[in-house]
Amino acid sequence: MSYTIVIPSRYGSSRLPGKPLMDIAGKPMVQHVWDRARLSDAGRIIIATDDEKIFSVASDFGAEVCMTATTHDSGTDRLREVAEQLELDDEHIIVNVQGDEPLIPTAVINQVAANLATAPGASMATLCEPISTAGELMDPNAVKVVTDAEGMALYFSRAPIPFPRDLSLVAGAKLPTSHSWFRHIGIYAYRVKFLHQYVSWKPAPLEQLEKLEQLRAMYYGTRIHVQQALEAVPGGVDTQLDLEAVRATIDREARR
Repeated sequence: MSYTIVIPSRYGSSRLPGKPLMDIAGKPMVQHVWDRARLSDAGRIIIATDDEKIFSVASDFGAEVCMTATTHDSGTDRLREVAEQLELDDEHIIVNVQGDEPLIPTAVINQVAANLATAPGASMATLCEPISTAGELMDPNAVKVVTDAEGMALYFSRAPIPFPRDLSLVAGAKLPTSHSWFRHIGIYAYRVKFLHQYVSWKPAPLEQLEKLEQLRAMYYGTRIHVQQALEAVPGGVDTQLDLEAVRATIDREARR
């Protein structure tokens, strides 16, 4: 199976401006992501950016870089421009690996690409992990997902779904083992044909309400394959505290 990894990397960030270039153990963050991607089975790895500084730094450490427009509303739009620039076939698979996830396990990158390749009825694939506490189930920052018998997404929400009618959701309480709840992990594989379709669709009411891009795909009838991740996926870097935590983790790994 052949697939391409695209790493969208924007310089602008409201909470942590310039974060793709922030130093972690002597390398910019985006290089750590690229290094992880290079351990995967992808045939090609591309950093997609709208910033000359990122373009220059990534080119210097040996990455293939695509310069993209500054007007994109989302990473999905940026991926579609890359697919268009490279003239990729409609059935080719692209995996979106975020440029602020320097600890992403290589195994889950391969997993999501393979899942889409073996799910002909789906145009997208993504991953999830179990939720074990009521606090996380209630947390709107933890996006929940429910699936059908074939592993296709039924819905994504910031609300607790499915809602346990007879359970008191007290923060910190353990959830019953009679049912499993899942948090969505934001790694996606796409067929190129879907990317061309997606950018032609108007934002969907559900997408605008929940602030979840994948709901636009579902609103227009796209099937999304979901599977539990083979490995735990550490959180990305959104804040200075996140950055310091990642620096500490990579420092510990280097000392082993």
